[in-house]
This record gives sequence, C-alpha cells and structure tokens, in this order.
Amino acid sequence: MIKKISVVLVLLTGMLLSASVFAQKTIVEKYGKLSVKGNYMVGQYGDTVQLRGMSLFWSQWMGQYYNSDVVKWLRDDWKCTVVRAAMGVEMDGYLENPDTEKMKVMEVVNAAIAKGIYVIIDYHSHEAQKNPAAAQRFFSEMAKKYGNIPNIIYEVYNEPLQATSWNKDIKPYAEGVITKIRVYDTTNIIVVGTRQWSQLVTEAAANPITRQNIMYTLHFYPGTHKQELRNEAQKALDMGIALFVTEYGTCDASGNGNFSPEETALWYEFLDAHKISYCNWSIADKPETASAIVPAASPYGGWADYDLTPSGKLVRDDLRLKNGPIFDSLVKTSTGGVSKKKSKTK
Repeated sequence: MIKKISVVLVLLTGMLLSASVFAQKTIVEKYGKLSVKGNYMVGQYGDTVQLRGMSLFWSQWMGQYYNSDVVKWLRDDWKCTVVRAAMGVEMDGYLENPDTEKMKVMEVVNAAIAKGIYVIIDYHSHEAQKNPAAAQRFFSEMAKKYGNIPNIIYEVYNEPLQATSWNKDIKPYAEGVITKIRVYDTTNIIVVGTRQWSQLVTEAAANPITRQNIMYTLHFYPGTHKQELRNEAQKALDMGIALFVTEYGTCDASGNGNFSPEETALWYEFLDAHKISYCNWSIADKPETASAIVPAASPYGGWADYDLTPSGKLVRDDLRLKNGPIFDSLVKTSTGGVSKKKSKTK
C-alpha cells in the first residue's frame, strides 16, 4: 500500500512540475535560469535560447528613458525579451556620480524583473581596466542585490579600445570583476568585452576565461563592419566560445550616417543561424542614425510610427516578427506577465 502511494505521489509531482513548465506567463518563466553550453546560451529546461532586444543609451546622457514605462513598452509593443541598461562610467557617469547612475540602472533592472524579461547590467566604459576597484565595487553590489534572480546578465566591460591588450589588460580586469560577482552570484551569465571596441573575439577564444557561464561581446555597425567581421565571429565560434551581441547598429561605426538595412539583414541571418543573442543601439532621441526614436519622443514609451526613426522601424519590425511568436506562446492572464494592452501601431 505504501509503495502504491509513493508511486502516485511521484506521478502527481511529475505532473505538477510539467504543468509549471508549460504554464509560463513570462519570458523568464519560459526559459528560467540561463547558462552557457559550448557556443550557446541555454535555458533551465534545455532550450537553446536566443534573446533579442534593445539597449538604452549612456545613462548619464539619456537618463529620461531609464524607467519602468519604457521597459514595459519595449516588452509589450516591441516584444523585447531582453533590455540593456548601459550605465555610463566615465564622462560624468558612475565614477563621478555613483549613486545617481546606479539608481538609474536599478530602476531598469527592477522593471525588467517585474515584467519578466532579462536585463543586462552593462558597465559602459572604454577604459574600465584603469579603475578595476570601481568596477569590482559596483558589480559586488549588484550581485549581492540581484544574484539570486534569474533575469540578470552582467556585462563587465562594454568596449575595450584598440590599444588595450586582451592578455595583459582586459582578461585580468574581467577575472577580477568575475571573482567579486561570484561571491554572491555563482551562476548567472557574465559577458566580457573584447579588444577593438568588442570586435576581436578570436583573441578571447585563443585564451578564454576558465570560468563557467562566460560569454564574449561582439559589437558591429553594418555600415562599417561587414563580412570580414562575420568571418572573425565564425572563427571564434569554431574555437568554442559563446558570443553575445550586446550592441549593434544599423549604420556606420560613428553611429551616424550610412543607414544599411541590406547589410543589417545579412547580420540578422548570421546571428539567427548561430542562435546569437543581440540588442540594438539604442533607445535614444539623439539626432543620429543609430537612435531608435526621434528628438523629443516621449520619455515613457507609447511611441507611434512617427516617433520612430528609420532604424527604429527596422529594428522594431525584426523584434516583433521573431519574438512575437514567443510571447504568443505564453499563458495570457489578467495578472500575469503578458500585457493585454493593444499596441498603438501595427
């Protein structure tokens, strides 16, 4: 009799676990805690995961968009599965105003957690290795606060300059920050920048960081970076590392001029073929090609078509096309993570 009861309990437990997996109300409930396996990001339930979303602009210059309304709009209307909080470090950023810039990041992180999507905590610097103690202090605090939450991805160095060395500068800096993060967060993914504005990914692949759940940053602007950079990325993948495009544009590397939808499409094809996650640069109303929204666009989302730049329209269409079916697969409830609010634009 006891044996029969045990069998029934095991069956009921399995059914309940299966039901919890399939009754997913948010993106994070769908994929759970992320990890790295070979070239791929994988979910808690065995999925190969490709996140697509938007990056915010330097926090010290576009802080008006660092709010929960924007995060909600990016989830509900743009269908973002990830957002990136690009905390400016130098140039009146975190180093000069640590509490102000940190609070902006935390508002975005808290909103992403509440909305059930992933969020990248980005240390947006070109020279982070010059002050490793500041980065270690920041990421220790973030990991202590959010380390038990599966929504979190850490990006410890946005774009190291061409003059830096992977072996002497970037890797030792990253290892120091990773050590501090892992005191409080032993599993969430950490993304590490690579030399020459996060392009020379084969250098990292030749001497990778020997820790678990590490990915490497690849950035591209298709008006400048074409097949030669895709070849670099392919070589790095063949060498066994995992890449995350935490930032890309639709124009040239300056962020302004040479809008390149055709070359962007070639990049999308490459990224999708390899299940590489990507975030577009950026949610900003700066009058330049890379901005997704026009000058004076609302700081609270709710953007209509006329509020979007050509780049914003291109990126939004891609996100809605590819991520829309993922959101459609989630359970819709009046109190769950998927909003029933209709989008203003079609």
